Amino acid sequence: MSSSQAAGVIRNIIREIAQTCLSRGHTLSETLIAFMVKAVVLDPRNHFNVDRTLTKQDVQKLIELCVDRLMDQTSPTLNTIKMQVYFDMNYTSRREFLEVQQKVLRSRLLSLSREITDSRAKTREDLKNLYGKIVSYVIQRSNLGSATDISTVRETTAALQSVFPQAQLASFMSLLKQDKEQQLSELTLIVSGIRLFNKDSRKGGEGIQNLPVILNEMLPAAAADIESELVGCERLAWQYTALLERICERPECPVHPDLLKQALYNTRQHEAFLRLILADIIQSAKEVMRLQSDLKTQMTLLKDTVHTKTTVPTSQVFPHFTAVASLWTGLEDEMLLLSMLTNVASGLRAFLSAQSLLSTDQLELLMHGLQVQTDADRCSVTAERVVESDMSWCEWCFPESTAHFEDVALQYKGFCGFTLVKNNGLLLPGNPKIGVLKHKEKHYAFSSRSAAYEFASKADEFIAAVVEMAKRQPELIQLLQLHQEFASVTPYSEMQSGEKLLVKTISKSDASMQTEIHPLETNIVKSYEWNEWELRRKAIKLANLRNKVTRSMQTHSSHMRRDNSTQTFLPKDAVSQTKRDGESNVPKPQVYLSGLRGGTNMIKLDLTRAVDE
Repeated sequence: MSSSQAAGVIRNIIREIAQTCLSRGHTLSETLIAFMVKAVVLDPRNHFNVDRTLTKQDVQKLIELCVDRLMDQTSPTLNTIKMQVYFDMNYTSRREFLEVQQKVLRSRLLSLSREITDSRAKTREDLKNLYGKIVSYVIQRSNLGSATDISTVRETTAALQSVFPQAQLASFMSLLKQDKEQQLSELTLIVSGIRLFNKDSRKGGEGIQNLPVILNEMLPAAAADIESELVGCERLAWQYTALLERICERPECPVHPDLLKQALYNTRQHEAFLRLILADIIQSAKEVMRLQSDLKTQMTLLKDTVHTKTTVPTSQVFPHFTAVASLWTGLEDEMLLLSMLTNVASGLRAFLSAQSLLSTDQLELLMHGLQVQTDADRCSVTAERVVESDMSWCEWCFPESTAHFEDVALQYKGFCGFTLVKNNGLLLPGNPKIGVLKHKEKHYAFSSRSAAYEFASKADEFIAAVVEMAKRQPELIQLLQLHQEFASVTPYSEMQSGEKLLVKTISKSDASMQTEIHPLETNIVKSYEWNEWELRRKAIKLANLRNKVTRSMQTHSSHMRRDNSTQTFLPKDAVSQTKRDGESNVPKPQVYLSGLRGGTNMIKLDLTRAVDE
């Protein structure tokens, strides 16, 4: 079976499960159905063999089991899984949420921005329409009022004309597209700052909400609501924990212990989500306080800069307008973030089946005469600490010997793994003061010293037992943060071979490293020379002392302290060679004639002597 065929099989399974649930009156998301398929396959009680390809009978059995679990609306396990899926799909971290909001804003204004940057207006009417589009872009980008409100449009147009008159459209159209977008962003900040300054000066600001006042009212109210809900959730979790502890000793309760444990998981998961939301709200409140303080300071500086002046240099006032607009944008982001957090917290209430498991009267009756301990009480109780000498082969961490002990990430979200296994799924908070076991670079907390000793003696067995328990109770995967242990769960769409729903985790990964090219600050010496002969030439040039004089002096303080010496070139004899005469010897001819006086025969005699004679 190829990868594409396997992906088609899993899609068909999810689609058939969704249609079956829809026919019974329940609309479920594909994410929830896919998670339930994995949970059913992982559960060893269902006897699915993941080492072979699923047959038609296996697929039909899988569909029936998934539908039965998804239709059990009274199951706390199903509600807990729904809560986890809902939270994962709707909650995002602060940084990711703000990034998504920026992308949404850019995509919403993309078409209008393209019309402005691609405009080739030539006539007066076209230029007027282009200027109107720029005004609309500024209003929508700044989110200060509605682009359909007449007063908002007039105020924005007046502010824009003061910094960008319509006569400058020709120069704007001659810019590159990237430069146009940059100028639009700058104009938005400047115009927004002008409108906010006018609002603060009570001279304008139509349609602008008073965000500081609204946030100062909403943040404390939202934090108080979450804290109140968290207190009730914690109280219910402590009561369920006390009931389960008593059931372990005397098994008598009108509710089945398994349902009670599932209700405890539901409550603990809700508590974890509420704590996360409350932490984000508290951080948002701190950020709002900082933004309001900076905004007030910028407004004061802006008023001091303007201060009844008719004209102010743009280089002095524009940065203040931009800073004011940026701070206001930060307040808008905090408003959106608070809205998201409150909506997520409100949406979680639909999955609290644990609160309806027992009525108030039944719970009070069961809790009669039963001492309920809070998590803080369990950690504050003075218990016997772990003695390192008793378990010398293990590594233990203690508050007084471990730096940043409070920040150590505990496995199972701080719950005792030994109690979870021995008491068949009881979630009991661990007490780090007893001692934290460090096993394979992971830290484990325990509820008692005996639990720590038992767990440490067979750590791998207990860790495997916790994983097996999570297979039977899939909501524990998210609650106890066991994603790494279940990394082998692979959907069909991500399979390599296309033959198995589960594959073994490959303990290999691609890794790369890169060294820094210049670990020190770049320092290029332009006078550096690598050529040896060039260095010699420069040395000879520097050593030319013919036209240089060496001077020295001596003071009273330095007298008789050191020797001073100078070096000069001594005079030397020099000769020069000029042109001189040269000579060479040749034979000197001596020829005589005889018989010139009346003789009849004339004889020529050559008496020339050789040169070498």
